Parts: sequence; C-alpha cells; structure tokens
Amino acid sequence: MNYEIAIVVPCYNEEKRLNLEAFEQFADNHLEIMFVMVNDGSTDNTGDVIDQLRMRRPLAFSTFHLSRNMGKAEAVRQGMLQALELKPQYVGFLDADLATPLEEIPRLIEVLRNRREVLMVLGSRVRMLGTKIHRSPSRHYLGRFAATLISSVLNLPVYDTQCGAKFLRCTEFSQRIFDRPFECRWLFDVEIIARTLQLLELRDSQEVGNVFVEVPVLKWSEEKDSKITTGSYFRSLVDLVRIAKRYNRLA
Repeated sequence: MNYEIAIVVPCYNEEKRLNLEAFEQFADNHLEIMFVMVNDGSTDNTGDVIDQLRMRRPLAFSTFHLSRNMGKAEAVRQGMLQALELKPQYVGFLDADLATPLEEIPRLIEVLRNRREVLMVLGSRVRMLGTKIHRSPSRHYLGRFAATLISSVLNLPVYDTQCGAKFLRCTEFSQRIFDRPFECRWLFDVEIIARTLQLLELRDSQEVGNVFVEVPVLKWSEEKDSKITTGSYFRSLVDLVRIAKRYNRLA
C-alpha cells in the first residue's frame, strides 16, 4: 500500500501514557498516514502495547524495536529510515505523549502540499490569541533563552526548534539527512536543520526562509510527567557548541 505520509513516534516507557484511542481514531480517519512506532528499548510493556496496536490496525501502524535504550535522537533517526522505505511523499515525527495533538498533522502537512519550495515544516509553540499553549513559566523562559542561542548559532530567525512536531518533504537526499547517527542527544532537532543546511549548501537567510517554515500549532500541552528536566537545558548548551563546531555555523 502506498502512503502519502509516514510519521515516526519514538516511545520509551510509554506504556501508561500512550493514548491508544486517540491514535486509533485518528488513523481510522486518515488512511493516507502510516505511523512508525519505535520502541526505544523500553523496560516496561511499551513494546507489547505498540505491537498490539499494530495487530489491531496493521494498515495504519508498524513497529520497530531497538534492542536497548539509545535515546530519542537515535530512535527518531532509525524510525525515519524505516519511514523512508515506505516511499511516502512526506515524513515527520511526533512525540508519543501527544503534547502536540494528532490534529495538527494535517495543518502542518498542508503547508508542504501548497508550497513546493518548502522542504521542512516546524511546529512552533507561540502563545497568542487563538492558540492554547500550556507551558510552565520556568520552562517557557528557559526555552526562550535556549531558542535565542540556537537562533544565533544557526544564524536563522527561528523561534522554536524544540517543539516535537516536524515534517519533511521526501527528496532525493532525504536519506542522507538520517544516514549517520546524530552527534547530539538533546538538540538533534537543531542538528537536523544544520545538517540539511549543509547538504543544501545554504547560508543566505532569505533562501533558507523559503526552505524552512515555522507554523504555530493551535494546541500544545506540557505533560506533568514529561521526561525533560531543567538539567536537560544545560546539557543542550553542550550540544549547541558541538553543532556550531561540526557544521561551522558560526563561520
């Protein structure tokens, strides 16, 4: 079966958090989408849960199991390679806790459909009239500080690189974006952008603005038991330095 869209969902110990009903209802209404559920070496029953989901909806869900926990970056990378094998028009990834609701997928994909020059769409958490963005003040301000640094390193006016919803148009070099492990565990989203810029040999901000587009999500909710800690932000700073050196973004 040919799928227009393949979405990777990295899962680590998500047995109690996976909203199976939401996934199944959405899949029943969007037959053009295949979800690639990646079990990142979970120590609970996440693997069994997603396998049961696949058995109930074999045309909507596939599963991929990593033998040990390798982190979200590698889980997404391995999942994207699996997704690309399906030969879809668009691929992307979404957090398993559905902080970004499934209903945002069609909105973000529509940008790729309508604007042929756009290669990547980034969901962006912008709290403004008409949106429902629920995030603790401490994480918001830490996030804004990190976003400012990231924008400086990438030399791009990007507002939010860390929203867990990103979608790409499949092209002849899509495989190359994910063909080798990321150097960064925490800021792999930023490394995806930096790696793509390097592959396209793009540095001019105007050209880049035609290739990458941020779209504010209408809903986003911070989960109480989120795995992101304050320490994650500080470890991200180390990743940012590595990206700057590896991809020569400050030159």
